[in-house]
Amino acid sequence: MTRRATTLLLTGVLTALLSALTVAPAGATGYRYWSFWERTGGGWAYATQGPATSRPADGSVQGFRFAVSEDSADASRPRGTASFAEVCAGTPARAGSKRVALVIDFGTAADAPGGETPPAARTACARVAADASTAEALAAVAKPLRYDTNALLCAIADYPERGCGEQVSGTSKKPAAAPGKDEDDGPRLGWYAGAAAVAALAAAAVWQSRRNRHG
Repeated sequence: MTRRATTLLLTGVLTALLSALTVAPAGATGYRYWSFWERTGGGWAYATQGPATSRPADGSVQGFRFAVSEDSADASRPRGTASFAEVCAGTPARAGSKRVALVIDFGTAADAPGGETPPAARTACARVAADASTAEALAAVAKPLRYDTNALLCAIADYPERGCGEQVSGTSKKPAAAPGKDEDDGPRLGWYAGAAAVAALAAAAVWQSRRNRHG
């Protein structure tokens, strides 16, 4: 291998590695909104239809969670394990009506709009007409509700006071770092590993060049 070839190879390797190491991941974009959930089999499932068209049966558990999410797969579930028996224990069955247990999770301070504080999560048992929708059950126990012109649910019990499904840039679902562990260890260790690889390749190229010169 000639000195020129060695130099070109080393330059190419350095350029490729340094380019890869300096690329930063793009910030994700999410939306701040109320997501709608149904409790099935002891867990939460993202609802397949909106609360205005959902017609839960007597004994159903429905949930709402306010959070910033990128999409339905990324959405935060209502917290807690409240069951229908717990929420509606004091609401006996009655002919011509149904009972729907509602779990309303106002989310965390991190997901709250600027200047607002999320209320504590609550549960409620709504007694409504047998053909009532989830939206009607929610209205029976958590007024005032606010909707936009497209019938998107914007606020429950007047929270949040403003905004409706707005975009929020730079969202992240990265878990918190363990005590004493730097959240940026991953990227930093990757940079160190890349730098070590560059150094090793440079040393090998120099060694090969000297060998060719003296061989």
